[in-house]
Amino acid sequence: MKATTQAWISAARPRTLPLSISGILVGSSYAYLDIAFAKAGFPQSLLEIINVHLEFNWWIPVLALITTLALQILSNFANDYGDGVKGTDNEDRIGPMRAIQSGIITPQHLKKVILITALITLIFAVLLIYVSLGMEQLLISLFYLLLGIAAIWAAIKYTVGDNAYGYRGLGDVFVFIFFGPVSVVGVYFLITQHIKPELLLPSISVGLLSTAVLNLNNMRDLESDRKVGKNTLPVKIGMDKSKKLHYAMVLVAMICMMVFNALILKDTGTSTLNLLVFLPVLAFVPLAVHLSVVYRNSSAVLLDPELKKVALSTFFMALLCVLSVGILS
Repeated sequence: MKATTQAWISAARPRTLPLSISGILVGSSYAYLDIAFAKAGFPQSLLEIINVHLEFNWWIPVLALITTLALQILSNFANDYGDGVKGTDNEDRIGPMRAIQSGIITPQHLKKVILITALITLIFAVLLIYVSLGMEQLLISLFYLLLGIAAIWAAIKYTVGDNAYGYRGLGDVFVFIFFGPVSVVGVYFLITQHIKPELLLPSISVGLLSTAVLNLNNMRDLESDRKVGKNTLPVKIGMDKSKKLHYAMVLVAMICMMVFNALILKDTGTSTLNLLVFLPVLAFVPLAVHLSVVYRNSSAVLLDPELKKVALSTFFMALLCVLSVGILS
């Protein structure tokens, strides 16, 4: 019983969960800040100008967090199932042993749990949409419902099926889109009923850092993936180019966050207190050390610990966004 419980916990991959909710934290934080600015009568506040409902509904970020966690667990279960039945998770793979690979959980049992998790995810997504938009904005609600269904599809089709997009080097694109703009901008709109173009900058930061985690994972598994025909981006372009891509993603993520913070500072004034808007940039200090490790690395095995560093640094950046907003508002 204990071994089975541990296998299910392992299949859910708890270490991926903080990363999955980073975009929700970032988007919710800046929605809260803009609502606070509007209430304070900041002339720069678009929310005040367009006269939207200026109340922060805490149920929206809470339900968004639950939906995102359920979606991530679904993705992890589906990933385990897809790689397990295809034989991708084998003795050549670096990293922790997966559930099907261990033999403790059968593919049939995991498939049933995937379907149940997908249903639970859909229920929370519908509840989130209803609480945020109600029935008054039917077209937008339908759009978000389709977006939720697309996210569930993407979570499952990453490794499951004959045309799994993760086996064609497209996983990076989907991770960037759903972890970045969809997560950050999506929850911001649900809270404020407004689209803020500048918010693309932190959404790009979260999306790129999330993609960097996947890129590291695929660099680590490059040789084993190549043997089984899993054509991830590192398999297609090689280790050297994958490393350069990794450096670029982290650096562009830092630049985007700095520019966005500078835009907030421009609106609030350059007082000492307002300089704390740059707190999220501190998360890139450990990432600078991380880039040095990746640069010097010549063994795929040594890349495994780096996944946690990037994932936790991204989550740390999201928490610093929450903290800086709490101070500024």
